[in-house]
Amino acid sequence: MGSQSKTTMRAQQYDARDNKLHLNEIPIPEPREHEVLVKVVCASLCHSDVMLFEPNDQGLILGKNPVTIGHEASGTVVKAGSGSEASKFKEGDNVGFLCAVECCFDCTQCRTVHNSWCKTGKTKMQGFTLDGYFQEYVCVDARATMVLPEGMDVKLAAPLFCAGVTAFHGISDCELKPGQWMAIIGCGGLGHLGVQYAKAMGYKVIGLDITDQALEEAKKCGADHVFNSMIDKDWQKKVLEVTNGGVDAAVNFTASKKSYDDAPAIIKPGLGLLMVVGIPRQALELNALDIALGRYRVKGSNNGTCYNMKPAIEFSAKHNIMPHLTTYKLEEVPKMIELMNSHKAQGRMGVIFE
Repeated sequence: MGSQSKTTMRAQQYDARDNKLHLNEIPIPEPREHEVLVKVVCASLCHSDVMLFEPNDQGLILGKNPVTIGHEASGTVVKAGSGSEASKFKEGDNVGFLCAVECCFDCTQCRTVHNSWCKTGKTKMQGFTLDGYFQEYVCVDARATMVLPEGMDVKLAAPLFCAGVTAFHGISDCELKPGQWMAIIGCGGLGHLGVQYAKAMGYKVIGLDITDQALEEAKKCGADHVFNSMIDKDWQKKVLEVTNGGVDAAVNFTASKKSYDDAPAIIKPGLGLLMVVGIPRQALELNALDIALGRYRVKGSNNGTCYNMKPAIEFSAKHNIMPHLTTYKLEEVPKMIELMNSHKAQGRMGVIFE
């Protein structure tokens, strides 16, 4: 194994003292009994990684400092811990994994809601409170890890283990019937996957974004109609016309409060759904009378648990749904962040480790 001869590795670490990234040399960790040591093949950037650099009131907590960023990756097992869960993995397995660790994985909250609400209160998130995945090796919890389906490319799979699981459940948790209308708000890193999942589930899809390149991506992924809500002043009216009165569900993948404020106007009155996925810096404002009178419903969908990870990944493999990934070197993570902040990125951006 590569890490036996090597004791240190490179890592892109966020330092709160200067609010910047530093490419540091740090020790390669050793797996505990419930963990597997993975050589990272691809780590991809998610919008919540960028939130570390911004003031926010949405509960994003930094733990150790400096901390390796990144919570979306795929890689190859190089060593397994001695526990029963870890020993199911063998050297050379291509795997993906989720970032919640130190939780029990067994309480009702862990099994059915999210590991963040584990009854132990001890949950930590790799990439935020513990070292994440923009480093050459990482120890991950075996219970939140799975072997990739046969034929899935380990170099491309990384975004499926946050963006993919999130987008899949954001779409499927709307519980629409084939032929119903869905608006996907934000057609970038999450949304371009959301469009693919929605089309594979048989929905009619409207893509909404503020950049033309994201809308081009949505069209490539199969969106039936796309509108630029920044440029087209009549976009809401056009959505109502195309859908004959509004969409059955609007799934918001953006971090824009304005897009949340604008969404109810395009939802079909009575039983239409606003699905909350993206997290703006500011708190959302909802009209209590609209909710009380059933003008529309509000639901949330999170980035998944080890229990709902497999259906998302297996659906992706079955329908050949993969992220459109632009690749970079580890040294270029600051450039990736800059592109994400300036809305110039298409699809997902990731580091491929040689």
